[in-house]
Amino acid sequence: MYGRKVKLRFFFILLILITLSLSVFLILKSLEENVIYFQSPSEIKVLAEVKKNKIRVGGMVKNNSISVQSEELKFVITDFKNEIMVSYSGVVPNLFAEGKGVVAEGYLKDKNFFLATKILAKHDENYMPPEVKTAIEGK
Repeated sequence: MYGRKVKLRFFFILLILITLSLSVFLILKSLEENVIYFQSPSEIKVLAEVKKNKIRVGGMVKNNSISVQSEELKFVITDFKNEIMVSYSGVVPNLFAEGKGVVAEGYLKDKNFFLATKILAKHDENYMPPEVKTAIEGK
């Protein structure tokens, strides 16, 4: 039927395709574990269930919502439709203030409470992350 050269070529191409598909699968699987999703308070309110994955919550820091108790900072993030209470222990960026945009990274305890492990507010007072801007505008 087929000669030896044709069979070798076929197996070589098959081996390359298998290796390539396995590589793509492993890369996508490792990226899946390191992806952190961004959600607004309104998106969190409509979640079917609270998952234990790390996420980012963004919006504006609600006016008169910041309270500092010993080592813990509590504040409210709002997208002007819904709000979520955030608790954080750690160093706060200099630009973190009421009425400013903020992105908090951490874990959702329930639909109303978020435990932050990192506060991302390292921008000038005029900049707003694109995710926060679209969440606030409701697009």
